[in-house]
Amino acid sequence: MDYKPLLETLKTKGSLFIKEGNGSLIHFQYADTWQEDLGSDWVFLLFDVFQIRSVAEQFSEVSLDIVDYASKPTIYYSPASDLLPKGLPENGNIRFALIRDKAWNGFLFQASKLLMARWENVKSPVDFQVKELFPLFSPNLKELFLSPEGDVKIIKG
Repeated sequence: MDYKPLLETLKTKGSLFIKEGNGSLIHFQYADTWQEDLGSDWVFLLFDVFQIRSVAEQFSEVSLDIVDYASKPTIYYSPASDLLPKGLPENGNIRFALIRDKAWNGFLFQASKLLMARWENVKSPVDFQVKELFPLFSPNLKELFLSPEGDVKIIKG
């Protein structure tokens, strides 16, 4: 995947619409440019486990290990960090995913700032189309709630 044109558009507009390999439309948004009118149905996309500290409350070692050693694509729900703008967490929780796929992980790393994404069902303008499949559209996707104390609740598994 050629990151350069994607990143140029993202940096210019602050957001980006990509149609991925399965035809699903993903809206990427820099977390620091989020505004309330964009809603709260976002997933924070992390390229490294240590980024959890920027979006969620302090985690137990158990919760960190669950994220770090997960073998399948997973969306985690967890209490939001106080550093996030009010209105972004939904019922005090945020959603995040550690993206391990090489192409998408590289894109997130090159973006250089925290990115969020949501799946668009409406006809939005597409900035780019890529052949790479986005891992969170996998039929094997899992969803877990992780508490700072290490409690785990399976939402979808």
